[in-house]
Amino acid sequence: MSYAAAAALQHAVFQKLSGDTTLSALVSGAIYDVLPSGTLPATYVTLGPEDARDRSDKSGGGAWHRFTVSIITESEGFYTAKQVAAAINDALVGADLALSRGRLAGLYFNRARARREGTGNLRRIDLTFRARVDDTP
Repeated sequence: MSYAAAAALQHAVFQKLSGDTTLSALVSGAIYDVLPSGTLPATYVTLGPEDARDRSDKSGGGAWHRFTVSIITESEGFYTAKQVAAAINDALVGADLALSRGRLAGLYFNRARARREGTGNLRRIDLTFRARVDDTP
């Protein structure tokens, strides 16, 4: 297995989302890899958990990365969160991301989960994507 390209994948995903004008307009640029201290905006996007599984073969090391991108909003209903989720999906699915290490063989939508959080005032959508990365140092 190779987990060596995980940081490169995370960086490329963050750069892709941060550079997407549609997504950035929807969340006023509030796209985080690490949540800032202080008050958070009413709607924001954050990179979340990741699982990786070995997919090495005789050609070299590789892994399937399953990672989450979350939308959190104070907006009533799920409409705003779903608009943001659509923009994230459009930005990532099939994207040809250049990695600083390794090669992205494919990036796919896996699943989504929408729910209320806390006392019901927050809406959250967790989008899970699968990325196949070949490790080529």
